[in-house]
Amino acid sequence: MLISRWIEDLEPLPAPLPMCSVTVRADTWRMVAEAVSAANGRLLSLWGSDRRQGASGSLVISVAYAVHEGLLWLDLPLSDRNVGYPDLVPHFPCAERMQRAAADLLGVVAQGASDRRPWLNHGAWPEDFHPLRREVTEQVSTSTREVTDYAFVRVEGDGVHEIPVGPVHAGIIEPGHFRFSVVGEKVLRLEQRLGYTHKGIEKRFTELPPLDAHRLAGRISGDSTVAYSWAYCMALESIAGCQIPERAGWLRALLLERERVANHLGDLGALGNDAAFAFGLAQFSRLREDWLRLSKEAFGHRLLMDSIVPGGVAVDIDPATADRLSHQCDTIEREVQTLRSVYDEHAGLQDRFMSTGRVLPELAAWLGLTGLAGRASGQAADLRCNQPWPPYDQLKVRIALRHEGDVAARVAVRFEEIFESLRLLRAILSRHGDGETRGELQLPATAALGAGWVEGWRGEIFVALEWSGESGGKGIRRCHVHDPSWQNWPVLEHAVIGNIVPDFPLINKSFNLSYSGHDL
Repeated sequence: MLISRWIEDLEPLPAPLPMCSVTVRADTWRMVAEAVSAANGRLLSLWGSDRRQGASGSLVISVAYAVHEGLLWLDLPLSDRNVGYPDLVPHFPCAERMQRAAADLLGVVAQGASDRRPWLNHGAWPEDFHPLRREVTEQVSTSTREVTDYAFVRVEGDGVHEIPVGPVHAGIIEPGHFRFSVVGEKVLRLEQRLGYTHKGIEKRFTELPPLDAHRLAGRISGDSTVAYSWAYCMALESIAGCQIPERAGWLRALLLERERVANHLGDLGALGNDAAFAFGLAQFSRLREDWLRLSKEAFGHRLLMDSIVPGGVAVDIDPATADRLSHQCDTIEREVQTLRSVYDEHAGLQDRFMSTGRVLPELAAWLGLTGLAGRASGQAADLRCNQPWPPYDQLKVRIALRHEGDVAARVAVRFEEIFESLRLLRAILSRHGDGETRGELQLPATAALGAGWVEGWRGEIFVALEWSGESGGKGIRRCHVHDPSWQNWPVLEHAVIGNIVPDFPLINKSFNLSYSGHDL
């Protein structure tokens, strides 16, 4: 089956990006997975929904694929007698944890899956408790059990030892458990246990008015508040058939690129620090602090929280502020160029960075590595280039791409993306023009689907939104939010194999994956 020919016959979703949605049967579910894999498409996300209402409807398992033509969203209704669906892991290994999470949250099961261990459910939930089912109430969810042990995979052999790290870590980072199997200092295997900060966010979306829920989206992961807010608003605007004002689009891009630069500055300093180069941490921390302070002055919040709203933006800038922002881009660029020379010429840093935590392009493609980590391993995927939505369709973004797949490559991608974002910011500030910053949003009186798909600094942020058509405060039937960390956490387990234990913090920081974006 040719995916492109099949997609032409589907009903597109109204959105800034090309998106199609279709309901399928189990045989088509399998066939499309095979075809997308053969065409080098990518699994973007997998999730479950409870669309039962009265005597009608059903539980539904859904999947979103990134293909050449755009985004393909499949729904597979499940019967009450059979809540199973075909396993996608043979075609997309990154589906494993998503399928395990769907089993925990909704009670739907991937048939034939080799790993049925709970993922988000750590054993403390009540018996047969699936928080995304419609019958679940707050009263039911308060009845808990004791947390159970997790069945880590054991590595046997002479001289093999286990090193448990976490889930509580030094400092303020979020909880995650890492179980190393080592001989001496060499890592034979790493297995992760996440889900410690599951917060019930997707359930909470259904309790909020749709025009207010962007604030919750912006708090899923604080380092990606702009990307999540934009993806949620894009999904809501696609349901409403709303075209945001042109000026609002330029301002959204301005905010997104400032968020990207802020995070890359912070990571480059932290990577220097993890290689015992405190000078790098000091200098990049200083630059990031200057960047965040001007964000606070210009937009009212250091992290740009609540700046993107349904229909546009809640912030605007005058010409004087635009000049200050542009001037800061010039200053930051000069300093980062100097620091890049320092990093590139520092023998101690390069010794720690080069060949460490390597993920070769072939493995990256098979495991679904995405975002900046994917681009450091030869995966040429950046929505701003491959599927440019307004205003990126006018900006001609240059993709940062490396093939070495090691810490050094991930550092290089961050440097190159900073320089490209600074170029984009100057272009945006020179042409964002006049006009309205927010348009009217009128949601339909009938049920509808919407999707948002935005290239955040870490990778693709995806939001799938189901609108019930009900007037009043609670029309969101389901809101699924997806962080690229779902794809990338499993790859980290492979990246550390063969490295020494002391290099793990450096490898981990070079990916810098999200706990909060994963443990919804």
